[in-house]
Amino acid sequence: MLINADLHLHSKYSMACSPKMELPVMAREAAKKGINLVATGDCIHPRWLCEIKGYAQDDETVAIDDTSFILTTEIEDKNRVHHLLLVPSISKAEELAEKMAGYGDLAVDGRPTLKLDGGQIAEIAADVGALIGPCHAFTPWTAMYAYHDSLESCYGDMTDSIAFLELGLSADSDYADRIEELQDLTFLSNSDAHSPWSNKLAREFNRLEVPEVSFEGVEKAILRKEGYGCVLNVGFFPQEGKYNESACIRCYRHYPREEAMNLDWNCRVCGGQIKKGVADRVNELANHDTPTHPSHRPDYLHLIPLAEIIMMALGHASINTKGVTTAWKALVERFGSETAVLLEADISQLDFVDPRIVRSIEAFRNEDVVLHPGGGGKYGWIELPDNLKANTKSSSHKADPDDPTPEAKNQKSLFDF
Repeated sequence: MLINADLHLHSKYSMACSPKMELPVMAREAAKKGINLVATGDCIHPRWLCEIKGYAQDDETVAIDDTSFILTTEIEDKNRVHHLLLVPSISKAEELAEKMAGYGDLAVDGRPTLKLDGGQIAEIAADVGALIGPCHAFTPWTAMYAYHDSLESCYGDMTDSIAFLELGLSADSDYADRIEELQDLTFLSNSDAHSPWSNKLAREFNRLEVPEVSFEGVEKAILRKEGYGCVLNVGFFPQEGKYNESACIRCYRHYPREEAMNLDWNCRVCGGQIKKGVADRVNELANHDTPTHPSHRPDYLHLIPLAEIIMMALGHASINTKGVTTAWKALVERFGSETAVLLEADISQLDFVDPRIVRSIEAFRNEDVVLHPGGGGKYGWIELPDNLKANTKSSSHKADPDDPTPEAKNQKSLFDF
């Protein structure tokens, strides 16, 4: 069976997260999005784990209506590298928390910082049967490749236990498959959402072929056992990421890598720090000039949330306008979910909405868009091609983490967190 899964997000107990990050809200919004399986996030936080137990049908099953949950946690190690763990059951989450408790305060933040290195975290994960891999592996602040040149440098003797690599918002399969050591790993594209609304939850997701919706089913897909696997990654264009190109973190001036190196990574305009971009970091690590995809690697489909596409198509300045929300509701109600509209509906079936919206959805499916890369902490943005342009662009400003869906008020943009 095929499922859509977002395997990395956070609860209301993580720093800078919406108080709406509660399981019932996450379940409801996931259903609107077309996501079958959602990460709990933060499963070793004591108060959050208690809440998770309240929705458990048994030790291994947490579900609300048609939305299933998989227990997960993100951990920051002593070197600032972030790791994602997928945990088999509630009892294993309790065991994991017990083993981790001596290395940091698990109650301070949903994403704890522990006095352990990557190899030690991987060893504890293996002890409880959890799957582990690096989070948003290329971003310049808290990623594996920000501080290490290889998997082995990060995980040491536990390198062979690494089950996957999370690409993050600033990379895709084309970026990662230029690095030889990643050829055997399954790539995951997850939202890392801090808010449950449709512009955040499942802004990136995975389509998995699984025998059943369970930890064991996901494990078989990630490890590609018995013919199961990840059959599609869906997510951002890497250029949308706020660290795609090397740029000054103060004035956002972009620099070629060679010029930045000659300037000792200090901006020649304002003196600010030039932060190395993901694209340049991949070029440093790459063994191949162009992507070399292994036979098991699925396609990567670049998309943005439906409300953003509608906003761009109509030339509106906000996704809260009546025109955007009316079209969004009509499409989601007709096809059952946002994902069904974006990925599955035949273009000819969309003719009941404004033709500009139809043409824009088709343009995104064909990746016929104009990209303006981000850098230095400022997100990139997207334009429709000239023949579809409606005097607008996909904006990139920070919004309140409690922004609601297009059917409510105060939503800003897809690019929060």
